[in-house]
Amino acid sequence: MSRRLPITVVGSINRDIVVHYDTLPRIGETVFGEHLSFGHGGKGANQAFAASRLGGDVAMVGRVGQDEYGALACRVLATEGCAVAGVRTLGDLSGQALVLVGRDAGNRILVIKGANGQFTARELERDAALLARGGLVLLQLEIPLETVVLAAEKARAGSARVLLDPAPAIALPLELLQVIDILTPNQTELAALTGRAPASHAEVIEAAQQLRAQGPGAVIVKMGAEGCLLLDANGPRRFAAPAVEAIDTTGAGDCFNAALAVSLAEDASLADACRFAVVAASLSVTRQGAQASAPQRVEVEELLARVTTGSVQIRRR
Repeated sequence: MSRRLPITVVGSINRDIVVHYDTLPRIGETVFGEHLSFGHGGKGANQAFAASRLGGDVAMVGRVGQDEYGALACRVLATEGCAVAGVRTLGDLSGQALVLVGRDAGNRILVIKGANGQFTARELERDAALLARGGLVLLQLEIPLETVVLAAEKARAGSARVLLDPAPAIALPLELLQVIDILTPNQTELAALTGRAPASHAEVIEAAQQLRAQGPGAVIVKMGAEGCLLLDANGPRRFAAPAVEAIDTTGAGDCFNAALAVSLAEDASLADACRFAVVAASLSVTRQGAQASAPQRVEVEELLARVTTGSVQIRRR
């Protein structure tokens, strides 16, 4: 590894309340869940945690409440080597997320913003130095949009490469898109951002082209079990995912973004970073939880080598 650029993650920090279910209740109906657990989440914290576990030089910038969970969230991130000086206390309640996981491993998530919703652009000014250190800045949309826009502008002014995971999907102002280097929607977010629901790979490419025309240097569409599609100045390229037995997709997109950032911070090409990210995300869905499912670096490298060399056959579901 010739160098390792710093990664700054600006975003949300949540406590996850995870319920596994067989059948969702209809209005007025009561059903039994299968299992209840508590974990650590928030798209920002998930990405910071996974990037740290994968060997990145990571600093987290976010807000937690004065409750017990806020301090715990910082300890968990620090345990993985993530710098947490940019995580400050704001208000009484940390962010909370109710995560419903079905037997198909798909998830439905309901979020209470808590301190994340109070993380204003003015608050971000307190941590401007972390955005000025260069490298890569990784953003999502679970904090106020004004804060995301300011973080992107400050990162670009500090010569950092800016990655935006547009989740949850909302309308993005042109001023933000024009300072984004890499945009990473999943297929649902791609449809929401472009107003078109792609029904084929050709239509996914067309929608990605529509977004890239608004400013981002590259658009990477996360496609779950189908891997991802990269669209940049070199045209569209697809990267297949190894087939795995998925048990919980919670946090898979966050793991993808974290792995992408780590690989780019080590001077990998966008194509190689996509390969690394697809394998990391594939591993994450084979275990439960958001942060708990993040793979170790050695696991990703071993599976990537096996897939790349073709030394083993990867079973397709």
